Amino acid sequence: MLSVDEATRLVQGTAQPLPTETVALAQARGRVLREPLYADRDFPPFDRVAMDGIALSYAAVAAGQQVFEIERTQFAGQAPTPLLNPQAAIEIMTGAAMPPGTDAVVRYEDLLIAEHAHGRRTATVQVPPTGAGFNVHRRASDRQQGELLLPAGTLLGPAEVAVAATVGAAQLSVSRAPRVAVVSTGDELVEVSEVPLPHQIRRSNAQMLQAAAQQAGATAEAFHFNDDLDTLRAGLPALLQQFDAVLLSGGVSKGKADYLPQALRECGAEQIFHEVQQRPGKPFWFGRHPQGAVVFALPGNPVSTFVNYFRYAAPWLRAVQLPEPAFAAPTYAVLATDVVFKPRLTHFLLVSLQSTPTGQLLAHPERAHGSGDLASLLPSDGFLELPAEREQFAAGKVLPVWRFRW
Repeated sequence: MLSVDEATRLVQGTAQPLPTETVALAQARGRVLREPLYADRDFPPFDRVAMDGIALSYAAVAAGQQVFEIERTQFAGQAPTPLLNPQAAIEIMTGAAMPPGTDAVVRYEDLLIAEHAHGRRTATVQVPPTGAGFNVHRRASDRQQGELLLPAGTLLGPAEVAVAATVGAAQLSVSRAPRVAVVSTGDELVEVSEVPLPHQIRRSNAQMLQAAAQQAGATAEAFHFNDDLDTLRAGLPALLQQFDAVLLSGGVSKGKADYLPQALRECGAEQIFHEVQQRPGKPFWFGRHPQGAVVFALPGNPVSTFVNYFRYAAPWLRAVQLPEPAFAAPTYAVLATDVVFKPRLTHFLLVSLQSTPTGQLLAHPERAHGSGDLASLLPSDGFLELPAEREQFAAGKVLPVWRFRW
């Protein structure tokens, strides 16, 4: 039976970058950039006023001048014109370009502005600037023209979208979203909208996997097959050839109706491994079809499905969107209480996470009644990975944690 590390390595070995597509900037959030973006001009592109107030020549202040005639007012977005009198000032607003002949800004809070006859106005400087450049955001002080801003492989969030807009990238080259088929199996499953009979349950795993795949940047379609070998033989081939990944739930253990491993082989999927030295999720089956999909056939108990998806499938879906597939590392957390787990298996322990004022991330084990306890996911934020080589884990032990909630 494979170790978790060996299974991870084999899953990672199947990741190949997806092709690119072009999308409008408004649709780019959550996508992975596949082209570098450079500054098309200096950031900021001009000496920018950082405070509402007056722009003046610092030399006049340094010479002892306190009272300044206000020549005019300049707003953001107006083309700057020079200061006519070096002993005067220009009333100016945040975001405006500094007028030629000025090099410092005094904010309103440090001025006394007086109104005089015939519209004449003066400003008395009460707190003088300390030098040229005071309250000025200097041109190119953030980034210079031609500087790399966003490398290929960047996950685009709101900040990245704003930067792309600033450089005029109305369209972006991004990774095509992974196409995922989510397949639930089992005669006991009914649609979410149905009222189940006492011996039936609703299709929650399919809904979970579909939502989780979409969260990872994929498009996901849901399908269902009953526990029937002929039905699986008829339905699986199209999915294996049309999708980048197939996520199956149920039908992979040793039950008499667990036909999936046989059906997948008969449909041309190559088994890479079946069973991993872990709990929950030991019967995990993984393989690929030579003309299409990578296959994650996950055990049907909901916690097993959930944990195995986030441990193996979610990192794969993120990796194939990168120009050079790379797998995210786990976070690390401090175990809050002693834990004993005796089977020689890697144990995925559901935990809630607490950030402390001292900078620690504490992992508190959550109560779970086995891999069928779907409700145990609700108070949990992730799962600690307890290595198979040990049985006792003392409070204070630092361990990897795979987060599914942030």
